[in-house]
Amino acid sequence: MITPTQTTITTYRKRLYRRNLGGLLLLLLLILLFLLTLKVGSYALSWPQFINILKGSDSERLLAHVILQIRLPRALAALVSGAALGCAGAAMQNVLRNPLASPFTLGVSQGAACGAAFAIIVLGAGLPTASCRLPAALAPYIIVLAAFGGALLTVAVLSLLAFFRDITPESLILAGVALSAFFGALTMLLQYFASDIEVAGTVFWTFGDLGKARWRDLAIITALLLPGLFYLWRRGWSFNALLWGDETASSLGIRVGRIRLATLIISALLSAVTIAFLGIIGFVGLIAPHLMRPLVGQDYRYLIPYSALAGAVLLLAADLSARTLMAPTVLPVGILTAFAGAPLFLYLLTRKGGQSR
Repeated sequence: MITPTQTTITTYRKRLYRRNLGGLLLLLLLILLFLLTLKVGSYALSWPQFINILKGSDSERLLAHVILQIRLPRALAALVSGAALGCAGAAMQNVLRNPLASPFTLGVSQGAACGAAFAIIVLGAGLPTASCRLPAALAPYIIVLAAFGGALLTVAVLSLLAFFRDITPESLILAGVALSAFFGALTMLLQYFASDIEVAGTVFWTFGDLGKARWRDLAIITALLLPGLFYLWRRGWSFNALLWGDETASSLGIRVGRIRLATLIISALLSAVTIAFLGIIGFVGLIAPHLMRPLVGQDYRYLIPYSALAGAVLLLAADLSARTLMAPTVLPVGILTAFAGAPLFLYLLTRKGGQSR
């Protein structure tokens, strides 16, 4: 006779086995896609050539340069930024109590884009040296700070509406749409009074393109994103407690207001840094957590790292598709993520259980 306790233990072990197996398969898929993004491109490579290049052979110096200086930074940028957007989306969905929340759907990405456009047009950052009104070494950092300011402003408005006006999760999405429209209009206003070079700079910058990443940019992106990813991962238990309500979380010793504010700021930083260097890459933060929930459920100890893995896989797959669908033309990766994310957003919006948790 199996006791209820034994049944519970057996069920837990099966669930844990499924999670671990799913995580292992996801990690293997990540490694496979990473290698494919290094191999596939305009220069055709056979597997023996590719393996020799990875071993450090000097017989194919040109191809080695293409892989190490062009494809490898793109792949690493997809890895880090995809993980950041996936984690930011999962954390936002928790603290805002809204399964539709993500940096893109709530207008955080558009706020960051507006801030970056201000830095490019008004301050001259990111333009050719002759047009730049700032020291060349400071320009990338100014864009990052401006993008972070725009994202933080969006988060501040959403926080005021959510926690002081007590609006519903459905209305919060509408507020995000309104903020997106506002920041989009403000960006167009800046472009209207800008020069042709400045308009071209902002339009090119808004394309979500992993090809913008260079080794220096990649080092800055990684240095800024890793602490935020670590913070969100460490708050898995706190996010689980928030699922039971603010009163229950407070009774467990969690400072609800502080963790919400810190999580929103960290999520804004993750999305702002990604946008500032790579442009707008939408819907990754929405898709990744929802892909992982059937596997790990609502346990944020697993959902945060698994969303990071899923975000990296999605962005690597999108980059691989962007370079092969219309080869030799390379599409901006943000176009493909938008095509993939828009149907999922509409499905979640119309699903009966997708309105609130």
